[in-house]
Amino acid sequence: MSIPRIFIIGTVLLITTMPLLSCSGKLPSNLGISDSRLGFCPSSPNCISSEDHDGSHKIAPFQLVKPADEVWRVTRELVSKLPRTRIVTETTDYLHAECRSFLFGFVDDLELQLRPADGVIAIRSAARLGYSDFGVNRRRVESLRADLISRGMVR
Repeated sequence: MSIPRIFIIGTVLLITTMPLLSCSGKLPSNLGISDSRLGFCPSSPNCISSEDHDGSHKIAPFQLVKPADEVWRVTRELVSKLPRTRIVTETTDYLHAECRSFLFGFVDDLELQLRPADGVIAIRSAARLGYSDFGVNRRRVESLRADLISRGMVR
């Protein structure tokens, strides 16, 4: 049984044009810390934030159980090992990473803010494009939380 020629040509075209179709979107203007806090989520369900209070966007911050500098170092290491993730900005209390989807290269912005006085790391993770993220941002953050819990860094 041979593979139809049109299927082979279509597959080759798709594979060769995928990098050109990367869906990174424009860098949002609301990234970073403003008034000592991370930004809020838009009304679309493609964002989660420990700053938001409505149920669909709300996620609990990471509650520190070890010294803040130790937790921050481990958190940074774990974020740097997330698949298809690149740390863009990093300071002593803020981290911004771009996380790309596997298939089309959609970009999500993951932000973390260390608040040692409050004993937490605030979190915001949002898709740059589209309306829904199918829960990807929440799963990513909860996976990061589980890794930190397993290392005894947060509860």
